[in-house]
Amino acid sequence: MKVLVIALALLAGCASVAKLEGERTVGERMTITLDGAWNQVNAPGVGPADLWTLEGVPVDRLLIYAGVKDGQPVHTQTGGTQKHITFSSRMQPEQIVAMFEGMFTRDGSRFRLTRLEPSSFAGNGFRFEYALTRSADDLQLAGVGYAAVSNGELFALLYQAPRIEFFPRHRARVEAMARTVKLKD
Repeated sequence: MKVLVIALALLAGCASVAKLEGERTVGERMTITLDGAWNQVNAPGVGPADLWTLEGVPVDRLLIYAGVKDGQPVHTQTGGTQKHITFSSRMQPEQIVAMFEGMFTRDGSRFRLTRLEPSSFAGNGFRFEYALTRSADDLQLAGVGYAAVSNGELFALLYQAPRIEFFPRHRARVEAMARTVKLKD
C-alpha cells in the first residue's frame, strides 16, 4: 500500500526524487559513502526513514533510519485507528528485528528471519537477513538489514528487492555502503 501511495504521489507531483552520490550526511550524526548513484525519494508519509532506490520504489528500496530517539515511532500505521510501532533504546537485536517485522507485515505480508549476527555496523551493531512475501502480489523479496543503537538512538539500513533478479544484483553494493557508516558523538 505504501508503495502505491508513493507512486501516486510521484505521478501527482507531490513527491520529488534527487540523485545522490559520494559521501552523505543523513540525519544529524550519521555519514555514509554511497557505492554509485542512488535516488532519494521525498514523499508524504515516508518518514522517519529516508527512502532511497536504485531501480524505483516498486522494485527496490533502502530505508535509512538516522537517529530515531527512544520512544519515537519507526512507522505509523494509519487507518481506522492509528498504531505506532515505536523504538525503545532498551531493545535487544531480536526485538529491533521484530519491530521491523511488524512494520513490514502490517499489510498482511509474510516475514521470515533467516540470519541474525553481530556486525561492526556503526561501531557495534548487528546484521540480519530476511525473506518477505508481499501480500499485494505474492512477490518474493529478499532483504538485508543493519542496525545499531548509539547514545539511545537507532541507526539502521534496510534493503529489500525481488529475490531472484534485483536483490543479488545490488546486495554487494548495499553491504559495501553499510561498512562505511560512521556516527558522530
